[in-house]
Formats: sequence, structure tokens, C-alpha cells
Amino acid sequence: MSSVVQLPTGKALTVRTVADVFLDSLGNPNTIRTYGIGVGKIVERLGESRPLASVADDEIGEALELLWGTSAVNTWNARRASVLSWLGWCGERGYDGPSVPAWAKRLAVPDSETPVRSRMAVDRLIARREVHLREKTLWRMLYESAGRSEEILGVNIEDLDFAGRRCSVKAKGAKSKSRRRGQAREDFVLETVYWDAGTARLLPRLLKGRTRGPVFVTHRRPGPGKVVSPRDVCPDTGFARLSYGQARALLDEHTAVRGLGTG
Repeated sequence: MSSVVQLPTGKALTVRTVADVFLDSLGNPNTIRTYGIGVGKIVERLGESRPLASVADDEIGEALELLWGTSAVNTWNARRASVLSWLGWCGERGYDGPSVPAWAKRLAVPDSETPVRSRMAVDRLIARREVHLREKTLWRMLYESAGRSEEILGVNIEDLDFAGRRCSVKAKGAKSKSRRRGQAREDFVLETVYWDAGTARLLPRLLKGRTRGPVFVTHRRPGPGKVVSPRDVCPDTGFARLSYGQARALLDEHTAVRGLGTG
């Protein structure tokens, strides 16, 4: 039987105490193990008995660089995401502490053929008034998670972990799980992607209280005679999931510089 840790207040709130309570709040054993590596190493580097409020943002970035600055991109992104989730959890509960500095950025996956755009360029695009909230959220989520379009478009609201700023996706080349008789063929080994504060602010506005169905939907119901999987239709509005082709056309529409197809 687990005991509930009562957190002290003010300067008595140590780095180790807050980290332990955060990890205890996670329900998934795999998440606890993964996050425990990133958060645990950072805590050791900062000093376990230090008041959380005494830690500066740049100290977090420097610790990340020292621990995983020369690691593989996926390792860096995973460790950064665990620390980002921990500090975001602290902020949501009003604990005075640091943030991951802007210069300690998430890195693009190296095997991607998509050119990396600057954060400023993405910010300018999303700030445009004529861009719908759906596209703003999708583009921000794609940028912050470094996920593939098909992965993010395939996410349902039930898959979202708002507190941890993460969700499970069917990655490219995902392997099928060992399947017993009667299990769904769509049962794949899933991977986790993470997002930052920009996506966290936009998602609740986009969903408007919806609690199930695709995150990104069209503005119309499927046409007559079109067969659509129940997972790909919002059960509350009847709207279908936004497709890759539709998402690509919308991005081209807002970024084309020499006519359609040049976005």
C-alpha cells in the first residue's frame, strides 16, 4: 500500500522531494522507468537537497547538455521531454522552480527528409489571423513533437495525456504485436511523442470539451456511401478525421509563394 507524500512549501521544497512525488504520480510503469532516468540524472546533477526555487533555467539546460549533449537525437529528445514534463507538472501546481530554457531545443529526427524550419517561421505562420485554429494546432504539434504527419493525424482524444504532454502513436514501420485469436489486426507496438507549451495551450481550445474521437477532424460529415472506420469519425459531431491529403493541401494553401503546389 503506497503512502501519499505531503509536500512542504517554500524553500523547503527540494529538488529530490518534488521529483519523487512527480514520478509517483505517473501510473504507467514504462513511463515511470523512462522518466526516472531523465529526471533522476538531472536531480543528481543539480543536487538533491537544493531548494527547487534556487535552480535557474540555464542550469537545467546546462545539465541536459552535459548529460546527453553528445547522445543520439532520440535519446536527447526523450530525456529533454521527461525533464520538460516534470517541470511543467511543477508549474501547474504552483511550485516555484525553473523551466527548460528555449536554447535547449528538441532536435529533428535525422532520417527525416523534411527540411527543418526555424521556430520564428513557424510562429509567423501560426500567428496569421486567416489560419484556422485546427491548422494552428496541427502545425504547432508537428513542430514541437517532431512527429510525422500520419502519426499526429491518427491520434484520437483518448490517446492524449494532457498532464504529461504526450501521446502514443503508430510510428512508421511499426511492428504488429503478438496477436492472440480474436485480437484486432490494428494492434501495433506504439511509440510516444511529446509536445511543449504551445500545443498544450491550443489543444483545449481546439477540442472545445470533446472527449473522444479524432483530434483533427474535417468540417463536414462523410459523404453518402463512403465507408469510414468508427475510429475515424467523431461520435459527437459525425465529422471525419482530417486526412493527410487534406492537411497537405491546407498547408500548401497558406504557404504557397508561386501558386498551388509550391507551399
